[in-house]
Amino acid sequence: MPTFLPRKRFGQHFLQDKQVVLQIIHAISPSSNYNFVEIGPGKGALTFELLKHVEHLSIIELDRDLVSGFEPHRANYPHLTIYSADALKFNYLQLMNGQPLHIVGNLPYNISTPLIFHLLNFIAHVGKMTFMLQREVVDRMVASPNSRSYGRLSVILQYAFQVQKLFDVPPEAFYPPPKVESSIVQLIPHSVIPVQVTNFKVFNQIVSQAFSQRRKTLRNTLKHWLTVDEMESIEIDPLKRAETLNLEAFAKLANLFTENHIHAETELSAD
Repeated sequence: MPTFLPRKRFGQHFLQDKQVVLQIIHAISPSSNYNFVEIGPGKGALTFELLKHVEHLSIIELDRDLVSGFEPHRANYPHLTIYSADALKFNYLQLMNGQPLHIVGNLPYNISTPLIFHLLNFIAHVGKMTFMLQREVVDRMVASPNSRSYGRLSVILQYAFQVQKLFDVPPEAFYPPPKVESSIVQLIPHSVIPVQVTNFKVFNQIVSQAFSQRRKTLRNTLKHWLTVDEMESIEIDPLKRAETLNLEAFAKLANLFTENHIHAETELSAD
C-alpha cells in the first residue's frame, strides 16, 4: 500500500503489529464454511493475511484513497472484491452466496456501536462476527447486571449473540496509537434464543428507555409504557433501576407491553 496519512474524521488508526494480526487470524479461524467480509480494511494489515486463508474476501471501505490503494493488488488476489461504500448504509444481503457471513474488522471507534446495531438487521445471514473495538465498548458488550458497564448495548447484544471478549490490544499496535486500549470480541448468533421476545422493536425501545436515565427507577423511566401495577403483576419491582434487570426481566416487560397493545387494538376494532 502507498504511504497514507490517517484521517482523524474517519477515526483511522492503522494496525501495524504483525503478532497482533496473527492473533486475530487465529481468533477468526478462517474456514470454507463462511463467506468472509472485512469492514474498514485500512491499509490491509489484516486483509492480506486473511487472503492467504480464505476462498473469497469482500472488503468495504469508505475512504476512496484507501480503496485506490487496493486496486494494484487485484491481479494478485482475484478472490478479493472491493466495495467503496459506507458500512453503516451497506446492504449486506448483496454479499450472500449461500454461506453465512463472517464479518471482521478493526472498526472505527466513532461508528462502532451504530454499525453493530445496523448489522443486527442482517443477523439471519450472519454466522459469526469478530471485531477489534475500544476496550470500554467491549466491556459494555459483555457486562452483567449490577455493573457500571451494563446497559442497552449489553442487553440487546446478549439477546442476539453469544458475546465473548478474547484479548486486549495495546495502543502501540497501531499508527497513530489511539489514546485508549482496544479489545477483540467475537459475536456468534444464538442457535437457541435465550429468552422469548414477542416484538423485537418494542424490546429495543423499552431497553433504551429504561437506560435513558440510569439513576431513575423503572417507575419513572417506563411510566409511559407500563404502570406500577403492571410491572408488579410480572414480579418486577418498579422501584428498581434498569441496571439491576437481567435479560429475562426486560423480555417480560416488553412482552407485557406488546400484549396490552394488541388487546387494546382488538378492543378498538371490536367497537
